[in-house]
Amino acid sequence: MNNLASERVCLAEKLKLIDRYWNPKIVGELNGQFIKVAKFKGEFVWHHHENEDEFFLVIKGELKIKLENRELVLREGDFTIINRNIQHLPFAEEETHVLIFEPKSTVNTGQARNELTVDCEWL
Repeated sequence: MNNLASERVCLAEKLKLIDRYWNPKIVGELNGQFIKVAKFKGEFVWHHHENEDEFFLVIKGELKIKLENRELVLREGDFTIINRNIQHLPFAEEETHVLIFEPKSTVNTGQARNELTVDCEWL
């Protein structure tokens, strides 16, 4: 666990350290939530989280999130909250930088364990 209390965190600098898509890294911790940054490109995987809601904020680029009956399009500065048990599929045509807030227990692929499932580490 890193103690970042009262420290400056530059998201642009942190994002430069990420060299793999769909591999979120922890940059902070707040009230039982991890604050993560990630680079997305291409299609992820349909999944849901049984016990966790997720907050996605687009820092750079455009993120599409397919839902069962519609598609969200998030551009720079936009955010959404995907509630628990909602099937979703993130997709980014070009490299997109994202800030994520989610409970510590959240696994990136939810119930869909596969080659994209990662253990999130501190950056």
